[in-house]
Amino acid sequence: MKNKIQHLTKRQWIIWGGLLLILVFVLLNKDIVTSLLHGDIDEVQLFLERNIGYALFFMALVMLIQNSFTIFPLIIVITINITLFGFINGFLWSWFTSVIASIIVLYGVRYVFQEIIIEKFNKGLIEKVDANGFAYVLQGRLFPFIPTSLINILSGLSTIRIVPFTIATAIGNFLYFFVLALIPAGILSSDVDEYVIFSIIFATILIYYLVKYVKHKKKSTEKVDSLD
Repeated sequence: MKNKIQHLTKRQWIIWGGLLLILVFVLLNKDIVTSLLHGDIDEVQLFLERNIGYALFFMALVMLIQNSFTIFPLIIVITINITLFGFINGFLWSWFTSVIASIIVLYGVRYVFQEIIIEKFNKGLIEKVDANGFAYVLQGRLFPFIPTSLINILSGLSTIRIVPFTIATAIGNFLYFFVLALIPAGILSSDVDEYVIFSIIFATILIYYLVKYVKHKKKSTEKVDSLD
């Protein structure tokens, strides 16, 4: 045990220390965390609106937990942010913290927990991330069929580089979060939200692949012209 502790790198010390701080923070705020788990938005808002600075920090940690284990419904987290900070600020804070949280989880998995958890995941899934990288992460962010935490963990277990991972996460989360943010803002009703969300997501992915196809055809044409 002592040898393992002595061989921890500086990066691993930071990650383990961060996890310990999060655990202590959750224990100290167990009542508000329980309210969040039960979806009691009014109780959470009443507690957090007393101190906006603390609210920003608390909701950032909630997003980190959500990106690690997906125990909080994402719509509740976004709703609380919008209720506390307004539509624009609440949406942007949700989006920004989600990107940062995803990067933290990826690094944590890749440099600390990889050897512990890699055997628990299907190698085929990891290979898909290796093969598709940017496209896999972007689709995972846009389509809510795959838990956010699972995308982060699989990316950490794969060889995807941090830049394409971050860009795909930023684009996918921005679009998906914006649509979700329209629901608590009252712009989308609960009766049509699912259809609108999937329509927008489908249109976005269709546009992405059309642009990709056009670029591929253009490159192929340029190669043929250069050979001629």
